[in-house]
Amino acid sequence: MLLRHAKSAWPDVPDHERPLAPRGRRDAPVMGRWLRQAARVPDHVLCSTALRARQTWQLAEDALRERPPVIFEHGIYGASAAGLLGLIRHAPPAARTVVVVGHDPAVQDLALALAETAPDADRGATAGARSPDALDRMRTKFPTAAIAVLELSGPWSRLEKGHARLASFVTPRELNGQGR
Repeated sequence: MLLRHAKSAWPDVPDHERPLAPRGRRDAPVMGRWLRQAARVPDHVLCSTALRARQTWQLAEDALRERPPVIFEHGIYGASAAGLLGLIRHAPPAARTVVVVGHDPAVQDLALALAETAPDADRGATAGARSPDALDRMRTKFPTAAIAVLELSGPWSRLEKGHARLASFVTPRELNGQGR
């Protein structure tokens, strides 16, 4: 799963130290509750060291009511999609569900790269997106606190572009039933 950090504030601090805005503090727990209710509890978390990402995970985790192991990884901050993919490939082999709490544009770029169907059809049954609507929505915008749930088969170490299926793309706006 790829979780973009919740909405951040813009105080006069270094980018890495920007905290969540009030909307971000409201949205992050909504996403944690969704993870719990959808039975999508991760058993391994890779979280950016940026304050807004750490706060997002803390609030989501509180609503999740679970405490999966968390690795605060500085390499997520400023990473490209390829950099995130490299970090995920090193996830513990026993982990069945991994969540990465990261930043735009890498989170969106990686989600699209994993879910988009490549020209060759010889990649297995999990390739491609389940819902073209969800993929189109994700392609258009990956809002703050949104979660892309990607399903794949095989070990993390062999994860490649085009080898996952987009199972869900959920935004706080959908869960809150509000248009912002």
